[in-house]
Amino acid sequence: MEEKKFDLNSAIGFVLLGAIMLWYLYSNQPTPEELQEQEAQQEQIQEETKSLSEVNDTSVTEAVINTFDTDSLALSKAQNTLGAFAYGAALPSAKEGTTTLENNLVRIEVANLGGQITEVELKNYKTFDQKPLYIIKDGNANLNIQFSTTDNRNLETKNLYFEPSLTKSGEDQILSMKLKVAANKFLEYRYTLKPDDYMMDFSIQSTGMEQAIDGSKSIDLNWQTTSFRTEKSVKYENQYTDLRYLFNEDEFEFMSPASDFNEDEAENVNWISFKQQFFTSILLADKPFEKAKLSSKNLVQDEEIDTVFTKDFAAAIPLKMESGELDYNMNLFYGPVDYKVLREYKGKDLDRIVSLGWGIFRWINKYLFLPVFYFLSSIFSSYGIVIILMTIVVRILMSPMVYKSYLSSAKMKVLKPEMEEINDKFKGKDNAMKRQQEVMALQRKAGVSPLAGCVPALLQMPVFFALFRFFPSNIDIRQKGFLWADDLSAYDEVLKLPFNIPFYGDHVSLFPILASVAIFIYMQMTQSQQMNMQQPQQEGMPDMQKMMKIMLWMSPIMMLVFFNSYASSLSLYYFISNLLTIGIMLIIKNFIIDEDKIHAQIQENKKKPEKKKSAFRQKLDDAMKQAQAQQELQKKNKK
Repeated sequence: MEEKKFDLNSAIGFVLLGAIMLWYLYSNQPTPEELQEQEAQQEQIQEETKSLSEVNDTSVTEAVINTFDTDSLALSKAQNTLGAFAYGAALPSAKEGTTTLENNLVRIEVANLGGQITEVELKNYKTFDQKPLYIIKDGNANLNIQFSTTDNRNLETKNLYFEPSLTKSGEDQILSMKLKVAANKFLEYRYTLKPDDYMMDFSIQSTGMEQAIDGSKSIDLNWQTTSFRTEKSVKYENQYTDLRYLFNEDEFEFMSPASDFNEDEAENVNWISFKQQFFTSILLADKPFEKAKLSSKNLVQDEEIDTVFTKDFAAAIPLKMESGELDYNMNLFYGPVDYKVLREYKGKDLDRIVSLGWGIFRWINKYLFLPVFYFLSSIFSSYGIVIILMTIVVRILMSPMVYKSYLSSAKMKVLKPEMEEINDKFKGKDNAMKRQQEVMALQRKAGVSPLAGCVPALLQMPVFFALFRFFPSNIDIRQKGFLWADDLSAYDEVLKLPFNIPFYGDHVSLFPILASVAIFIYMQMTQSQQMNMQQPQQEGMPDMQKMMKIMLWMSPIMMLVFFNSYASSLSLYYFISNLLTIGIMLIIKNFIIDEDKIHAQIQENKKKPEKKKSAFRQKLDDAMKQAQAQQELQKKNKK
């Protein structure tokens, strides 16, 4: 009885559930208006599918339909924004991702978005605080093409997804990044990285893009990098961070690193270098770029605050389509500013990127100091010892000039009593011309030239300025220690100050102190020598003795302040150089120069008939005589 009751109840329950379901389906069936809206949406999807099919790829069109079949508005928006380039937005590669190129020198990451390099790590170098050294990272660089489409859209490759394909050819790694508008129509970036090389082949080529890219409008390759700070002193590093470029095959130019903003335009550009002190990014063209607009902006206004970046570099390069296509073969270099490395790329003049100075200073560094440095560093492992030995070589080569200067000083010292007699004999402003004539006649008879002591000193100046450029640009001494200095390319810090002294800094460097003391001793020794070469004090002329006393104190102080934040290698060189010069001068004075013999020789010279004057000397004497005659005529007229 109970089972029958249960069966009856179950049947009634099923009937009720079925009735409810029928009522629900009936009440939720589409209205005629909703049916029309669904038909319209289906027609819209079919039209968008047809538009994409015109791009000529059925399989990818199906992918687009599958991607957007639940959101026709998203498909419509992509189509309206990108036009034919919406094809690439529907590929599986249209997502965040990178591909790695790597050899034993460099690791490079290339992103799907933009097809551009987003990370470059130099594997054999570290930053000043021993962190991995990146030239590109976290969006500090950009390589982007701006262009217009044939349907009047303005697009940039940095906002579009590329399809990556990594292959190998022998040991070369080849990465193809394609921005597609169809299966066989695309804009391609091709990167080729060779083993043991910082240089990478880079090309921009298009296939079948004449109906997608409007070649009649501007197409610009924009290359930009914000350079990282990698060295101990951001201020010092920034002084050697600049934009350099070669144009017209052999014409070289660079932008002043001291300016807040530089802008320039160049034609027939062979390469562009975004140079840091010791590292660089270079874009080279197989066929020179017709034009390039270049700019450099200084980002270090306060070295206490601006500690991450140094300069912002940018280059805008117009591209042209030939026969409806882009075809540019180039190279990208990410690596050290190393003279040995850069000179290996023959015929490109990349060694100009190394800051060796200009004119004669560069010549001295290139053909004298670099060969000597490389030879010594091949023998000795300590770069501090190499710098000391190099200083000794330079001082030995310069010692004949020191001897000439000291000999001239000794001769002038012997003649000084007679020159003072002439000065006493022809006193007053009215006799200034006559006094000068008599002094010159005495020096000529004795065979003494006042310029003989100045010329050797002037000849040493190119060496001074050449070395001033040599050490800060030499990457071989970077992060190489000596004695208390842990990095010869940076300042040596023996004491950290709790405050910052204007022009001096917040630290104390010992090598500049030692160099300043050596300069002070050297100048004290040479002051008497210089005074011997001075003619007696004349009326109306500045007091040279006072000026020399001022310089005696000012030069060491300037050295102390100026070099406190400079490379310790430079201060080490000047310290050793001045010590050696002091020693050479003592040897010359005590063992080589004999003032009695010099005096006897001068007296013999005075007895000899005067040599025929040179044309220059004759013109100078005639000019002085004319000036003296005019002066005497003015006196008579006044009377």
